Amino acid sequence: MYEPLTWALVALSLAATVFALVLAGLDRRINWWLLGLIGVVEVALLGQLVVGIVQLVGTDRDVSGPFFVGYLIGSLLILPIGALWALAESSRWGAGALAIACVVIPVLELRLHDLWVV
Repeated sequence: MYEPLTWALVALSLAATVFALVLAGLDRRINWWLLGLIGVVEVALLGQLVVGIVQLVGTDRDVSGPFFVGYLIGSLLILPIGALWALAESSRWGAGALAIACVVIPVLELRLHDLWVV
């Protein structure tokens, strides 16, 4: 897997987590800046999906294909679901829900890294 993209995704999603937690702490709803950051992370996740599948097809490593592709697709779905939930919730807990969705991304990225390295 392309490691710089993985670590960039971890950093961006952690930054989005902090941003969402600050908004929740200030009792504010999510804003366009946070949604823009989520959009950047989502585009990078889409790029990782394409790169990951291409590298999986061309590798001779012992990687579990269904698990690997499942993690790639799952990571692509988490943020839109969290953003929809955050937009539907009119209290600070919408930003909290999005923060939780953002925390899931680094966990999935590290798991993808573990699957690829082993």
